[in-house]
Amino acid sequence: MSKWNKWLWGGLGWAFGGPIGGIIGFAIGALSEGKEEISGKGGKTLPGDFGSALLILCGALMKADKQVTRAELDYVKQFFVRQFGVDYTRERMLLFREILKQDYSVGEVCRQIQRNMDYASRLELLHLLFGLARADGTIHSQELSFLESTAGQLGIKLPDFASIKAMFVKDPAASYRVLEIDPSATDTEVKRAYRKMAVKYHPDKVHHLGPDFQKDAEDKFKKISDAYEDICKERGMA
Repeated sequence: MSKWNKWLWGGLGWAFGGPIGGIIGFAIGALSEGKEEISGKGGKTLPGDFGSALLILCGALMKADKQVTRAELDYVKQFFVRQFGVDYTRERMLLFREILKQDYSVGEVCRQIQRNMDYASRLELLHLLFGLARADGTIHSQELSFLESTAGQLGIKLPDFASIKAMFVKDPAASYRVLEIDPSATDTEVKRAYRKMAVKYHPDKVHHLGPDFQKDAEDKFKKISDAYEDICKERGMA
C-alpha cells in the first residue's frame, strides 16, 4: 500500500466523503489485500482529489460508446504519459483498469465535484477530457454528447464549454469562440475578450493542483493566445 499513500491517502480531502471515495476505495481494495483507515478532511481541491476525479471521468468517457478497446486503453496511457510522465502513468493505469470494471453514476460523481471543486479546476478537468476524446484524431458523436452532458452536470457555463470545445473542434469561427465572442466583434472587443480570457485561464488559477497538471494548464493558456494571434493576423491588428 505504501506506493499509493503519497498520492491518495495523503492528498485526498473531500473525495472519500462520497461516490468518488467509494469508487477509488473499491479499486484500491482490488489491488491490495492490506487495509488502512481513511477519513475526509474537507477543504479546497488537492492534487489527489483532482486526479481521482479525472480517472473516474476518463473511464466514463471511454465507456460512452458501451465498449472499451485495447486501442482506447493505449490512447489513455499515452495521454497520461504526455501530460504527467511515465512514473505517474504506471501506477494510475493499474488503478484505472479497476475503475473501468465498475458501474457508477456519472451524475453523482459530477455533483460531488461541483460541490467541492473550484470553477477553474473544473474547467481544467473538462479541457483534459476533451484532450482524451481527441487523442485518436477526432471527437466522436457519443464522446461529444458525453462531454456536453458532463459539462452541464459539472456546472460549466455554456460559453466556457463552447470555448474549450473550439480549442479541439476547429472551424472558421473557432478562434472567436475560444475567446467567447462573435466574428462581428470590434477590434476593441477582441482585445478586451483576450485580456478577460487570459485572466480566466491563467495557469496560476490551478497552481494548487500541483506540477503534474501545470503542463495542461499552460497548454490551455497557449490556445487562448494562439486564438488571439490568429484573429489579429486575419484582421491586420497591431
